[in-house]
Amino acid sequence: MTRGIIDPDAQLCVAGCGEVETTQHLLVSCPIFSGLWHLVHAWVGVSGVDPVVDVSAHFLQFSNLIGGASTRRSFKQLLWLLCVWVLCTERNNKQFNNTEICIHQCFEKLQIHYYVCGLMKVCDI
Repeated sequence: MTRGIIDPDAQLCVAGCGEVETTQHLLVSCPIFSGLWHLVHAWVGVSGVDPVVDVSAHFLQFSNLIGGASTRRSFKQLLWLLCVWVLCTERNNKQFNNTEICIHQCFEKLQIHYYVCGLMKVCDI
């Protein structure tokens, strides 16, 4: 945008919230996409998680939500990465295929991938 290659509107979040789309915005603070984190927190039985400003801090916070052995923490980290993958895939589908964003469908995709990967058994979800 700075060099005039893309339209200034192209920097806005594809979810339509009107904010500039950054990694931070997309993964943590977008009012549309952040709904996935709320569903995941409810799914794993965690409430009262403080919003964080930084993506790496969000990763660390999520990884240590419930505590437990390092194996469980590793799989929670994989769950976090799976959430990011689902969000980025949904973002790209909206951007390039003009699909509608439905966080509940994103959550269902996440659960399917989670079960297929076998993470459920290790994390006791």
